[in-house]
Amino acid sequence: MPSIHVPHHKNTAQSETVTMPVPDEVSISMSQNIGAPCTPLVAAGDYVKVGQRIGDSEAFVSVPVFSSVSGTVKSIDQVRGSMGGFETHIVIETDKKQEVSEEVKPPVVESFEDFVKAARDSGMVGLGGASFPTHIKLNPKNIDECEYLVVNAAECEPFITTDNREMVENGQDVLDGMKLIMQYLNLKKGFIGIETNKPDAIANLKRLIEQNEISDIEIVPLPSSYPKGAERVLIYEVTGKTMDAGVLPAQLGVILDNVSTVGVMAEFFKTGMPIVRRRVTVDGDAVAKPQNVYIPIGTRIADVIEFCGGYKKEPRKIIMGGPMMGRATKSDESPTMKNTSSILCFGQEMAEVKEETACLNCQRCHTACPFGLMPSIFADAYEQKDVDKLNRFNVMQCMECGSCSYTCPARRPLSLTNKLAKMMVKEASS
Repeated sequence: MPSIHVPHHKNTAQSETVTMPVPDEVSISMSQNIGAPCTPLVAAGDYVKVGQRIGDSEAFVSVPVFSSVSGTVKSIDQVRGSMGGFETHIVIETDKKQEVSEEVKPPVVESFEDFVKAARDSGMVGLGGASFPTHIKLNPKNIDECEYLVVNAAECEPFITTDNREMVENGQDVLDGMKLIMQYLNLKKGFIGIETNKPDAIANLKRLIEQNEISDIEIVPLPSSYPKGAERVLIYEVTGKTMDAGVLPAQLGVILDNVSTVGVMAEFFKTGMPIVRRRVTVDGDAVAKPQNVYIPIGTRIADVIEFCGGYKKEPRKIIMGGPMMGRATKSDESPTMKNTSSILCFGQEMAEVKEETACLNCQRCHTACPFGLMPSIFADAYEQKDVDKLNRFNVMQCMECGSCSYTCPARRPLSLTNKLAKMMVKEASS
């Protein structure tokens, strides 16, 4: 598949993860996954402990939310989220004691059903950024047809090194998590797709595989190019199977999961502590001390940056996630989420968006697209509101990886236009 070469900027790859002190306050969103938001289970004035369930939902596509700190619920607020809508946030004033909830106990798992329930009880979602509930991914309708586990350890986005550190620091957890999934889903083979620019991660996992005499897990080195970590690209690279938009990995006999998700899941099965903290890469030319940091979920960006030495220049753009597919946030008062893999703070020069010019018809966007799509045609069709043309040229196959925008010499926002065009097609068909 075609790919592009973006600067890796893996500045924190050798930065061992450090744990920041508990902040004075956290703001925990009830919208931490794709699907239905949770309903608060606590009220202002309640005392909560680490690992206590503070939000849940009966909706199928949803997972519970847990307190990442011990302290008192200060308020329950409506906050505008990064997607423009309002989210419910539970604001907790911490007591810095980090008292652990009595609810925190290793799950008892004796069957596949127990395993899926435990996965939900962990509150786990895709930690690579997708935030899809893990327990649903582990319970496909065609479970008997699934043969392979593919672990996404590519981490192809620039700057982010959280997955790399998971493999270096917690490699045994990664393998233990894979073995659990393979055992309860009766999968015959596991693969770990890793870009070759992570030699320390590859070496550590190979050592652990040999040390544990594991014969059914294989490391698949991938070229260091973007977007090797995209779901459909990774499955093709590892298995050779082509996956169209709208097709689920399980329909190809594959269970696909992020490497940090797998590692943290293994930790939950050992300790019973649900997802209440996560590793975050903090980087960018506006940050005084870039590093990898364990933070309680719900910690405000400003508190994380202060721990990292503050700003060394005025931040003009703050991105949660990678620069290719992450989302800019309006303020460093925004809290971190389960799927916040990185916080990138850029000064004026790196944040500057160059002026858009007319299309050159160079077709670099087409050449860069992993699926050979025609973003320049999508842009014209979108402007003309030509839904038939968008369908004819398969706009719904776009996965919004940003390769077209990155390579466009005219600096056209093609990936954003593709996203809007897909929304137009969906509205027209509803």
